[in-house]
Amino acid sequence: MEGLSLLQANDFLWRENTRLRQENDQLRQQIHQQDESRPLVVRLRRQCDKLAADKERLQKRVAELSRKPRTGPGDAVAVFVKPAIAARRRKTPGRKAGHAAALRRMPEAVDVHQEMPLPVDAAGKVSCPHCKTRLARVRRHKRLVEDIIPARVITTCYHTTSGYCPSCRRTIESRADHQPPACDLPHAQLGINALSTAAMMRVCYRLPLRQITQLFADLPGLALSPGAVCKQLVRLGRWLEDQYHRLKQALRAAGVVYADETSWRVDGRNACLWTLTNDTHTLYHVDKSRGRKVITGLLGETFGLENSGTLVSDFYSVYDRFDCPQQKCLAHLLRELRETSARRPELIDHPFFKRCKRLIGEMLRLRQKKDPLAPAAYEHQVRLLEKRLKQLGESIEKDPDARRIAARLRKYDTRLTTFLHKPQVNATNNHAERALRPAVVMRKIIGGNRSQSGAQAWAILASVMRTARQQGRDVLETIQTLLKAAWAGKNITLLTDLLTPAKNNTS
Repeated sequence: MEGLSLLQANDFLWRENTRLRQENDQLRQQIHQQDESRPLVVRLRRQCDKLAADKERLQKRVAELSRKPRTGPGDAVAVFVKPAIAARRRKTPGRKAGHAAALRRMPEAVDVHQEMPLPVDAAGKVSCPHCKTRLARVRRHKRLVEDIIPARVITTCYHTTSGYCPSCRRTIESRADHQPPACDLPHAQLGINALSTAAMMRVCYRLPLRQITQLFADLPGLALSPGAVCKQLVRLGRWLEDQYHRLKQALRAAGVVYADETSWRVDGRNACLWTLTNDTHTLYHVDKSRGRKVITGLLGETFGLENSGTLVSDFYSVYDRFDCPQQKCLAHLLRELRETSARRPELIDHPFFKRCKRLIGEMLRLRQKKDPLAPAAYEHQVRLLEKRLKQLGESIEKDPDARRIAARLRKYDTRLTTFLHKPQVNATNNHAERALRPAVVMRKIIGGNRSQSGAQAWAILASVMRTARQQGRDVLETIQTLLKAAWAGKNITLLTDLLTPAKNNTS
């Protein structure tokens, strides 16, 4: 019995050992599987957290968009599309009742008189052309019709004579006043009308070169290539270069000059378009640099020192190198305040921003009501505003944007109120902004210039044409007069010697 019990016990222990080993192997396998799946669990948990954050952000965005007014019946509008303007009651077109009608002006002269009689009967009385009945209450009328003459190409052959002058040491050739300088070409040159018209199409109306050639082909039937138009514009720029330099000298001697700059493209590379303008002159300049050397070369080192000229500009630092009276654009300052408040809505009710906007508004209103005020009262109001401006610039602000604008007020203290002391100076730089606007439109249409010579020619032609518009002159006639003078070697300018009658042209 005793031996049997030991055998049973041994068998029991062996089976128990086998079972425990199997359980141990199973546990080891489970532990190994858990170790392998642990990185996957961590990664899945991170993805769950990220999805939860995205869900919360999208829910906030949906709530924000649902609060905004829709621009259309269920239409999704792209971010670059301007919001639709709310419907409002528009006034009746035309002038108010009782005012004279605004009609086209009457022609200055009648070129053709053409009689248009009705048929007459056997007795010589006017009768109806349909039923031959004699008409009653016969009256005569004058019906004016303005039309244009269809354009056509006129080819002129100039029979000239040339010879060598030993004194001048050059070849001299006869030439008509409106004939371009002689050029040995197998084909005909372009005349003064075609040249000036192409320049106006390119500069004033901002047409691409292929559109210009198509117009010449459709209207007068003149065959041109885009490359030919481009070369002729460069030639025009060289002929009018003296006028360009005279414009530069006129602006250097002007009492007020408005300056601004914008981006430009020359042969696919970034450049800068500068403009200097006042009430009667405008100068454009294309340069690869946006530095201080450019504006110094345009205005000269001594601008404002000899003639007490005033420079009106934005807050770009290159204009600070001129030690002359200056006026910084208040519209740019207001725009800076508005954009900062839009970017940070919590600054809308900030005391500094409210005081700054109120002060600029009072400065602009004081300039408008200068005439009704007595000189002493006006000067007193100006001194009070300048004192408030100085205190506002010296205020200590905790907000970084408020400190930045306060530093600007402090830096340009006396250059923000120049327009209050000089009636010929404006508070904003809108003159230069308006001068740049046509150029910006042209840049968007054609992308700039393909060469530096083309950019220089465009700047010269644009300067001369806009100056002619500012002076109320006929642009086409002005270009032709200046070309004739350049071909003849005469020195005339847009200031005094050009006798073109001024007209009410808009710029």
